[in-house]
Amino acid sequence: MHGVTSETPIQSAESIRDHRPALVLVSTPIGNLGDLSPRAVAALRESDIILCEDTRVTAPLLALNGITTRLQALHDHNEAGRTEPLIAAMRGGRRFALVSDAGAPLIADPGFRLVRAAIAAGLTISAVPGPNAAMMALALSGLPPHPFLFMGFLPPRSAARRAVLERVANAERAGLNATLIVYEAPHRLIASLDDCAAVLGDRPAAVGRELTKRFEDIRRGGLVGLATHFRTTAPRGEITMVIGPAPDYVASDAELDDALHDALETMSIKDAATSVARALDLPRKQVYARALSLRQDEQSEP
Repeated sequence: MHGVTSETPIQSAESIRDHRPALVLVSTPIGNLGDLSPRAVAALRESDIILCEDTRVTAPLLALNGITTRLQALHDHNEAGRTEPLIAAMRGGRRFALVSDAGAPLIADPGFRLVRAAIAAGLTISAVPGPNAAMMALALSGLPPHPFLFMGFLPPRSAARRAVLERVANAERAGLNATLIVYEAPHRLIASLDDCAAVLGDRPAAVGRELTKRFEDIRRGGLVGLATHFRTTAPRGEITMVIGPAPDYVASDAELDDALHDALETMSIKDAATSVARALDLPRKQVYARALSLRQDEQSEP
């Protein structure tokens, strides 16, 4: 049985306090208030100040759990200006907790500047995990859970939104194969589904609404079918879209011929076949046979 010996250091309450992180990122409920963990409650109580997006949103949650720690607003509009004073306060021994209005801090929410500055300052940071709409929607979607690409909120305007989606499509053509996760506002959901279908194709997808709440809903289907559904059933609440990965790409005969023509200008048949087969993810024997045929056609031309 192990016990306290003469060599066991006895830590005072003050020394334990000194080893606590300067900043703790605390996940809060995304709808169901019962999802605030006991560890999250303890971290919020033990902090000197709780940084939050909106005190009017966080105050009721604290009151419900008997937490009296002082609140201080930290959001997109003031984070840049407040970061330096907060880092100075942490260096002086103050302990902060950071929460967002709902879910995990920094994930499509403020806090990145502060965390990056705290790391640069050599301060200790920790986190209390908890509810997250992206992970919950992914788990419930029925789509491949990994790898995944979390994109946060897409741009509100269609042209900018399609430009972002085009970049994703280009990355997929270069080899990216991941399930996509997107946050969206209810009044933009239909337009986003339409743009996703237009740029990415009519893929399997899921729309999660009001996750963890009484009227939680996960609707699964193709992007086009989901857009049709929500045209007749107005979407409400917090929304997370999950979009399946790109289907396996198969190069067309015309693409294969174009690639071989280009390669054969500077390479031997063998090297051209190897290079093009690798680039288009096609069997080398198939590409080599086609390269031979193209070279024979060229030589037979008058």
